[in-house]
Amino acid sequence: MLLHPPYFVAPGDRFPLGASFDGFGTNFAIFSEVAEAVDLCLFDPDGAETKIRMTEVDGYIWHIRLSGLGPGTRYGYRIDGPWDPARGLWCNPAKLLADPYAKMFDGAVVDHPALSAYDPERPDYPDLRDSAPYTMRGIVVSDGFDWRDDSPPQTPYEESVIYETHVKGLTMRHPAIRPTIRGTYLGVAHPATVSHLHRIGVTAVELLPVHQSVTEPWVFRRSLTNYWGYNTFGFFAPHRAYGASATPEGVVGEFKTMVRELHEAGIEVILDVVFNHTAEGGTDGPTYSLRGIDNPAYYRLDPADRRRYVDTTGVGNSINSHHPMSLRLVMDSLRYWVTQMHVDGFRFDLAPTLARQEDAVDHLSAFFALVAQDPVLGQVKLIAEPWDVGPAGYQVGAFPPQWSEWNGQYRDVVRDFWRGEPALVDDFVARISGSRDIYASTGRQPVASVNFVTAHDGFTLRDVVSYERKHNDANGEHNRDGNDDNRSANYGAEGETDDPEILATRACQQRNLLATLLCSQGVPMLLGGDERGRTQGGNNNAYCHDSELTWQEWVRDDAVAEDLEAFTERCARLRREHPVFRRRYYERDASSLPRGPGAEPGDVVFLRIDGVEMTEADRDAAFVRSFGLFLNGRGLTWLDSWGRPSADDSFLLWFNAWDQAVLVTLPSRRLGAHWGGMLDTTHARGESAVTYAAGDSFLLAGRSMLVLRCTDLDEVQRLSDEVGRVSPVEIER
Repeated sequence: MLLHPPYFVAPGDRFPLGASFDGFGTNFAIFSEVAEAVDLCLFDPDGAETKIRMTEVDGYIWHIRLSGLGPGTRYGYRIDGPWDPARGLWCNPAKLLADPYAKMFDGAVVDHPALSAYDPERPDYPDLRDSAPYTMRGIVVSDGFDWRDDSPPQTPYEESVIYETHVKGLTMRHPAIRPTIRGTYLGVAHPATVSHLHRIGVTAVELLPVHQSVTEPWVFRRSLTNYWGYNTFGFFAPHRAYGASATPEGVVGEFKTMVRELHEAGIEVILDVVFNHTAEGGTDGPTYSLRGIDNPAYYRLDPADRRRYVDTTGVGNSINSHHPMSLRLVMDSLRYWVTQMHVDGFRFDLAPTLARQEDAVDHLSAFFALVAQDPVLGQVKLIAEPWDVGPAGYQVGAFPPQWSEWNGQYRDVVRDFWRGEPALVDDFVARISGSRDIYASTGRQPVASVNFVTAHDGFTLRDVVSYERKHNDANGEHNRDGNDDNRSANYGAEGETDDPEILATRACQQRNLLATLLCSQGVPMLLGGDERGRTQGGNNNAYCHDSELTWQEWVRDDAVAEDLEAFTERCARLRREHPVFRRRYYERDASSLPRGPGAEPGDVVFLRIDGVEMTEADRDAAFVRSFGLFLNGRGLTWLDSWGRPSADDSFLLWFNAWDQAVLVTLPSRRLGAHWGGMLDTTHARGESAVTYAAGDSFLLAGRSMLVLRCTDLDEVQRLSDEVGRVSPVEIER
């Protein structure tokens, strides 16, 4: 790395933005409309700084090319220009600014007052202390990597099972992974991790933010850390702490290795991305990058006081999605992670912020328009967290057809149903049937709904059935943080207990929630660790704990965890093997089908526990907590493993949210003559060997779910083998 002549200085090019190595030298380009002068700052291994004035500027993009500089070069920028806080202009050359397009960072951010743009004693004046010793530098990296024959799995949405997890927390305690790579990108790609994901049916890992992030000063001062990573420092750089390499440059290769190995195993990689705000926070926050580069271009400023920011994120600032260069930053980042890092999709944190026009969310916004026409992003999964904290911020069901959404209503209704809340059958049926009422009116299909009962933000599955209230005292905010509306229950004791009856109820309720999730139409998302009963001790906002509290537990001699994992595997296999649980389209309305004694039933039939079809009044009744759901596989055409059109089996799902058993009578032969057990949540691993005939009655245990498969086609096949071809109609007669 050469930091002094003889390197050759050339004008360079305005495209692409960032630091781009071409094999002989590096081109640097940065946008700033407000800058009057820009210095490229190079740092040697000892931290000594060399400034080079950038004199070329086209369309407000400042650029320069330096021959002899290549991968490993540490750099940043200093920007001189107007200091006018009243107009939202904070140019201050005393502050070293990170390249927003940097593909890797070196060093660390230190909580120091020199990072403030203004003098704390005189807010109208700039702070003249040099911030370089207290912030990170960008690193020039090469895009070269041996991808071999990598190709994305491109799993259809309806076949997807998403596993939300944290890069570090997933493997930090895994005994089969060597300590040097636990908690890293390589740990995620380790065979022990991959085999576990395969075993429970995962087709995609959704990683909590992997963009380089930093801890907020106020969190750091409480001796805590921003473990989740929703505090982005750079949108192109993988977070260095998740790398095992001794050098920052090596971390980029490790991330690519993780993606390549997961792809080889047929598992997609979805990134949780935070483009709604940055780590610079509000006016009193540190100056790392965008604030000093071009504050009005990159952030939404309060029209009444341009010293301050419009904040629809709750963390101090909001990205200015009205400005073309801010939108370009987002779009360039997304394309980079797809084309250069080979990721398969994105989950957008607080997505409405990116589509806001003034105080409203505009579904025809420039952001949605850019995504809709982009040929790169058109090939990957796009998932919105469809709410923010701004006006009219709850936007579930309102995103464009290309998008899927986290369905918060699914979580709330399913939790409420299983804890016995009244008048919920109709809502519950709507949620497990793909939320037609939310998505169908805009031409969307069941896969628009990403179903979940737990996520990183809230209780774990075990805690949902163990705590009635949050226990966030360790966060240092006197238990004021986190959600108070948890839709949870403890079944007799708050938190840990030795009571066998309470433990049995909790275990069964976890199985009920998992089985419901994996038997619902839409795209299921599991929270990492729920399949093994992970607990956070009732903490429903554990963002600030990088410890065993948030790391997944992998002890292999835990029989309860092993049973739950086996149960999850059984549910996922049932879903995978039977397309009736993952329809591409909403079910047909039975009223549109031919009627008569021998008429085919609708795709879905709701049943009272006496076997009679439910009326609308039945589904609305406050006292109803038990019912049956018939899923008609006979009318479902799908392609088998040989590519041939085929029908699926039909199923009966029985739900009982009462705490006592109920007597269930199977429906008439019209829906099926013979039924065999496939899944029973009263058993630790879900096994069921029951057999019934149409009209039979049996006791359905309290707080349980039973899945029965119609075995008529098995009987058809047996008779066909014995006496020739027999039709299903003949068997029904």
